[in-house]
Amino acid sequence: MARAGAGAERRATAYWSTTAGGELRRSTLAAPGPGQVEVRTLHTGISAGTERLVHSRQVPSAVTELMRAPFQEGDFDGPVKYGYLSVGVVEGLGPGTADPGLLGRRVFCHYPHQDRYVVPVESLTPIPDAVPSPRAVLAGTVETAINALWDARPLYAERVAVIGVGLVGASVLSLLQRFPLARLLGVDPDPQAHLVARTWGADCVHPDELSGEFDLVVHCSGTGDGLAAGLEVLDYEGRAVELSWFGRHQPRIPLGAQFHARRLSLHASQVSAVAPSMRARRQRSDRLTLALGALADPRYDRLLTGPSPFETLPQTMGRLATAHESVWCHVVDYPDPADAAEQES
Repeated sequence: MARAGAGAERRATAYWSTTAGGELRRSTLAAPGPGQVEVRTLHTGISAGTERLVHSRQVPSAVTELMRAPFQEGDFDGPVKYGYLSVGVVEGLGPGTADPGLLGRRVFCHYPHQDRYVVPVESLTPIPDAVPSPRAVLAGTVETAINALWDARPLYAERVAVIGVGLVGASVLSLLQRFPLARLLGVDPDPQAHLVARTWGADCVHPDELSGEFDLVVHCSGTGDGLAAGLEVLDYEGRAVELSWFGRHQPRIPLGAQFHARRLSLHASQVSAVAPSMRARRQRSDRLTLALGALADPRYDRLLTGPSPFETLPQTMGRLATAHESVWCHVVDYPDPADAAEQES
């Protein structure tokens, strides 16, 4: 089934990060081919941590290929079309697309900030009816948290600290509260982070108040001091799982002192590959489906800010890049063509 209006030239508008900041660019949108679909965007999410680094050109050259988003265009030294939290509705099917039931379905896709796009059908994940469209932009972040716990493998009655209760850290806490742990603690200097942690029934303290012994530390603060504090409170043979991405920054990691004597371990977790503990039994699509299912919980709305209209995205991105306050996942709203047509009439 071809999309409506396939004979006329269609246009799409996307946000590009440039050396001067950012801008909206228009381009021709091709009709979906075999096995492809056209999606009209409802919302995208700005993943503040990673997109701040992209916006400020802080992606190290050594990891540019690793950090590429699935549908990225351009390079990190700019201009670049980057992003990976998109929620939309399927409005066109290419010839031979296997599932005609997708037409009209809400879907999540790891696509940049663009109002319409054409992608292979296998890159889409349907959104459950119980999950509102704005909240669904968090799917990529909760997917990261799921993978982190597959790497961390928390055990019954363990004592766990999550250092850095930003967007990723809060998502990790939201999943850990389902585990039968002896202690679950968030660590962050921001009072807003404390409120978010308590949303999921976890205590939260300022880093200066961190004390005790822990079996597992999940580090998400993006600071060398946070990682050092986590290693310091790990008990004998404790595990630290690192989720922070430091860009060009080279943190000092204290591997002297008690690190070897207490036989501590430091493990990197990154969402680009399914954790080894689950790799033989789960695929990326399974992981993303699990994340969308978790988002039926309305408490995840605490992790959203905004919304802002798509047409002001260059200004919004510039403001978030220099913001000092808590930045969760900022929602970008896209115009509904039906509303525009009604206004014109």
